[in-house]
Formats: sequence, structure tokens, C-alpha cells
Amino acid sequence: MMERYRAQRTRGLLALTAAAGLLLTGCGASDSGDSSADDSSYASGFPAPDYTHGSGGTGEQKNNDTDGNDDSESREFAPAPDYLSTFALDVDTASYGYARRSLADGRLPDPSTVRPEEFVNSFRQDYDRPDGNGFTVTVDGARTDREDWSLVRVGLATRPAADSGERPPAALTFVIDISGSMAEPGRLDLAKDSLEVMTNRLRDDDSVAIVTFSDEAETVLPMTRLDGNRDDVHDAIDSLEPTDSTNLGAGVETGYETAVEGLREGATNRVVLVSDALANTGDTDADTILERIASERREHGITLFGVGVGSDYGDALMERLADKGDGHTTYVSSEDEAREVFCEELPKNIDLTARDAKAQVAFDETTVSEFRLIGYDNRQVADEDFRDDSVDGGEVGPGHTVTALYAVRTRPGTEGHLATATVRWLDPDSRAPHEESGRLETASLASSVWSASPRFQVTATAAYFADALRLGDDRRPALPGSAHLGELADRADRLATTTEDQDVRHLADAIDRASDLTGQD
Repeated sequence: MMERYRAQRTRGLLALTAAAGLLLTGCGASDSGDSSADDSSYASGFPAPDYTHGSGGTGEQKNNDTDGNDDSESREFAPAPDYLSTFALDVDTASYGYARRSLADGRLPDPSTVRPEEFVNSFRQDYDRPDGNGFTVTVDGARTDREDWSLVRVGLATRPAADSGERPPAALTFVIDISGSMAEPGRLDLAKDSLEVMTNRLRDDDSVAIVTFSDEAETVLPMTRLDGNRDDVHDAIDSLEPTDSTNLGAGVETGYETAVEGLREGATNRVVLVSDALANTGDTDADTILERIASERREHGITLFGVGVGSDYGDALMERLADKGDGHTTYVSSEDEAREVFCEELPKNIDLTARDAKAQVAFDETTVSEFRLIGYDNRQVADEDFRDDSVDGGEVGPGHTVTALYAVRTRPGTEGHLATATVRWLDPDSRAPHEESGRLETASLASSVWSASPRFQVTATAAYFADALRLGDDRRPALPGSAHLGELADRADRLATTTEDQDVRHLADAIDRASDLTGQD
């Protein structure tokens, strides 16, 4: 749940923010030069706020909201915010995929499963990319038709994904749900077909293990090099059949045990959980399952990739598992989507470009009166923990973009520096810290959301759509400049034509279905 920002302004923070404005140049672009976060980079980059004389942030670690409740008070814009916003990076997209599936089935998604950042991050962006590991930072924005309110987009991009031959080898442990509910078309059959194709596309020096779970868990295939053994992997996949109930805890535990037994030095070791995440037997306590994932992640660096399937789907549990396992989640409901995930996304993004990545955005009090981060409710980090590298951030691979959208209210008649965004990450091999920053001036705001670049408009449309699904029919959307679903569907339709992007066409179709279901034509 998004907590309201409190009024804790300090002159020290304002001075530091002003210093950042003088030291950083170039709207919507990343800084040049060495971004290694040693003492010299602090002097030439984004300075750390001084928390010893009054915090510029809340000074509290935000708690994850795991019960799905939507507190109306949490959706208000804070009348007197502080001027820092800090969060761990997130590239999950499962929330958007599951919402599309729900709408295709003729029902609105449960508001508790709608996470705006996952809607926004489901679409291609036009950010510049770095040559090596780490990020570029792009900051842009546009004014809305609500007085003094703008949308500000912070975009982070990693280098393009390398060809398959250039990445490190992979050691993938697939943990496959074969419970009775997985017999539904579009679940186990979809996973098996995709795994078969993926096995043929992986390299000879990659390794695969397969664990299944229903009422109990079983290692069907120990970690096996594909060189000369692809038939064994295909045989194991062919043997998968749905059986009884869902002991997800046993599946996760056995999966990590198998991954540890087959651990490969110099390889990307990852557990891939394929399930509807509807645990109904054995250890169903999320915290116990999560602790197992956390300990293996810390000791062995094994990350988790969650793939959700099924019309009934345990979204909250899958998201928490992936967050605790330093991984991310996606959702598939069609053969095309499954093949994209297993055959393109997973093999291509086995590499890692940044560990424990966090972003911090500092808004200038002289131009900004209040702001709100859209989404990232479960990814907030205490402001003073931005440079504490023992505090978990997000793991991000090549080819990814991360977008954060803010609603920002500017002070009437003011001009100048509006915000500075900084991303901090650890090198995946050396764990050396690095930072990169970008800034935005009020003069660079587009005059209207709908006259901004097409990709900015797609970002805004996805956010407005998520906001509408979270609020329902009887509550006014909290995101400034929002439109009713019928108008939003028309805008998405035009954007699909402009961008020639099939994903945007799917967005337009989903909004149109939601419009029909809510009567907002």
C-alpha cells in the first residue's frame, strides 16, 4: 500500500538538491564519464542527502502490502510531501498479462492484482542504451489538462541483449506444477510445448534440470548438460502429466535443492517456476517458502523467474516469491506468449547486467509542490537506504527497460530545475557500486500528454488503464489527466496505428473490453 509522504523538509536537503542541479547537465540524458560510485563520483554526480540533521525522506522502510487491500486514503496526493522518492527496480509484467487474460474471459481483474508499474513496463520504449553494463537514465514529461499537474517519466535502460553465443552458459532448474488444476487447457500443455521448443534453442553448454510437484515433489531430471543429452530432456518433458493437489512449498524446496546440487560456477543459475500458484496442501505459508528462497539466493546467487498460467492464478504469492528470489514474474495465456517467454525472453536474458539496482528521484522544492509515484507499492525503499548496498534492490538483465511514472504538481509560474533521477547498481561480477543520473527542466515538459512522443503516450495510456481498473466505476481516478475507458480505447487504437506495434494493439483491445464491461463507452 502506498504510504502518504510526510512533510519533512530540510534546508540541508534543498541545498544538496540545488547542488545536484548545478552539477548535472542535459535534460533527458545520462551523465557522461566514469559512473563508478567512489568518493569522486559523489562529488561529480548526485550527492547523498544528509540524514544526520533531519531526514529528507520518511526514514522508515516501507512494508510490503500483501493482503491486496486498496485503502482509499493511500491513493490521495500528499499535500506536503518530502522531495525524495526511492524504490527498487522491477521488470515484472505478470499483472498486465493476467489482466488481459481476465478481460478476454469476460471479467474485470481483481483490483488487488493490478500493479500499474507492471502495465507500464509491458511495452517497448525508445530510451538510449549504454554500451556496457549498467543503465542510461532518461527523464521527460508532459503537462496534463488538470491545472499545474504533469506526468514525469523516469526511464532506465540496459544494454541490448547479446547474441546467444556471447552470454554465459545457463543452468536452469524448471519447477513444473503438475497438480490437477494444471490439466486445464492453456496450462501444463502450454508449458510442455514451449519447453520442447526452448530445449532445441538452448546451447550445448547450457544445462537443464526438471522438478515436478503436486501433492509431493520429485526431481524428474537432475542437472543435465544439453550436449548429447537433448533427447533425455525431451523425454522428461513428455512424461509430465497432471495428477493431484498443489504442494507448492515442496516444489520450491526441491527445486532449489536440485539447483544447488547442479550449481555451475561461471554460469547463470536460475530456478524457473511454472505454476498457477494456487497452493492448497503441504506448506502453504508464504513466509516459510520465501525464507527458503532468500537463503539460497544469498548463499548461492540463484535467482527465480516465475511464469504464471491459468484463468485462476495466485498472483500475490507468485509476485512475493519472485521478489524474495531476486527475480521477476510474467504471465502467459497463449501459445505465442509462452514461446516468447521460454524461447526468446528467457534464453536471451540469462545474462545479468546489474544487481541490487535502486532508483532515487529528487524533486526540486522551488518548482514542485507535491508528487506521487504511480505503482511500485511493494518495491519502496527507505530514502536513506539508497546507498546501503546491503539493502536489496532489483536484478536486471540486458535488453530491459524500467519505467517509473510520477504525477507531479508544479508551483504556479515557476520555471527551472524540476527533478534529478539517479540509479545505483552493483556490477554483477565485481559487485562494485556504480551510479548514473539524468535531470529534467520545466521548459522541457511537453505541452500535453497527447502531444508528447508516441512512446510517452503509450506509457501514459497503460498507467491510466491500470488506474481505472484499480478504482472501479464509482471512484474518481487519482491519476491527473485520466480519461474514461472509451476515450482511452480510442487513443490506444490510434497509437497502435502510429507505432505499428502489436503489443499496443493488444492494449487497445484490452481497454475496449474493459470499456464494454464497465459501460464506459
